[in-house]
Amino acid sequence: MSDTPPAAPLQEHRFACEQCGADYRFDPAAGELVCDHCGHTQSTGQAGPWEGGIRELDFRAAIDNLLPAQEIEETRVSTCPNCAAQVEFDADTHAAECPFCATPVVTDTGIHRHIKPRGLLPFKLNEEAARAQMTQWLGSLWFAPGGLTDYARKGRKLQGIYVPYWTFDADTKSRYSGQRGTIYYVSQTVMRNGKAQTVQVQKIRWRPASGRVARFFDDVLVLASTSLPKRYTDALPPWDLTTLEPYRPEFLAGFRAEGYTVDLHDGFAEARQIMDRQIERDVKFDIGGDRQRVNSVETDVSAVTFKHILLPVWMAAYKYRGKSYRFVVNGQTGRVQGERPWSAWKIAFAVILGLIVAAGIGYVVAMNQ
Repeated sequence: MSDTPPAAPLQEHRFACEQCGADYRFDPAAGELVCDHCGHTQSTGQAGPWEGGIRELDFRAAIDNLLPAQEIEETRVSTCPNCAAQVEFDADTHAAECPFCATPVVTDTGIHRHIKPRGLLPFKLNEEAARAQMTQWLGSLWFAPGGLTDYARKGRKLQGIYVPYWTFDADTKSRYSGQRGTIYYVSQTVMRNGKAQTVQVQKIRWRPASGRVARFFDDVLVLASTSLPKRYTDALPPWDLTTLEPYRPEFLAGFRAEGYTVDLHDGFAEARQIMDRQIERDVKFDIGGDRQRVNSVETDVSAVTFKHILLPVWMAAYKYRGKSYRFVVNGQTGRVQGERPWSAWKIAFAVILGLIVAAGIGYVVAMNQ
């Protein structure tokens, strides 16, 4: 018999307009639900007892499958055959394109059982503002094909996606051993151009060092998805996590949400790497001196808690002249990352122009000799 608690009942998050029955969507500019059909607006409302309050969950209880049933839910998702993204689709959607790689997806929806999100950052940029940021970024890349910039400006709408992340809190106490280096100088006589000269040569005197450091880590952020290259997602911050809202499905109206594919255990392993790098910096600071060597660090980690949160990203995936291009826009700040496109003719033009300029400079120099 499984120890895993039963999940909360499967829910379809649909929000019908009170006036006309069409679907509401969350409007980032207004911060409320808006009906595009009749213009009626509605507040996102208040969170319920389980959705309200962004409290931490116990990591060990989650690993041992001992979380309360109210913290687990099931959603309908489709898995992309190309990038393996798990994305929620509406119940009446039967075919679509994956927002992460533009691969056609037949939405024979499966069930994704997961830990509920505890909080999210609502979108602050609407689609128009996100597109403007993306086209401005493309326009700043001189070697980008002009046709791609025009295509992106006039092409299909960007997809608003809530991307899953883990945050981890932990109390750490570390014991270390190492060496403290002190720089000093000695005088040495060297021969230069047949003459003896006295120079100062730098040396380092090493002495043993040991001690303890402690740090409480708060909201160490780890991406819980493998759909996008980390070189994009790692460059999307900063995220202002102080503005996290308690999770409410109303914020997802008109957007899609990706299910996490990096489980909690693997997420914490990555968080530990982030913590260890910070602890090593703390150790070097504690050793002091001019140089430091760290021989060993033993860390006790306790009081580990976590949250599953959703962060807003605008996605664009284009196929242009046989090539795929993906761009992501931070839905809070407008920061853009993506595949850098190259125009062969612009590069060739730049090379030819460089050769002409070099030849002109060479001619002028030759004439003045």
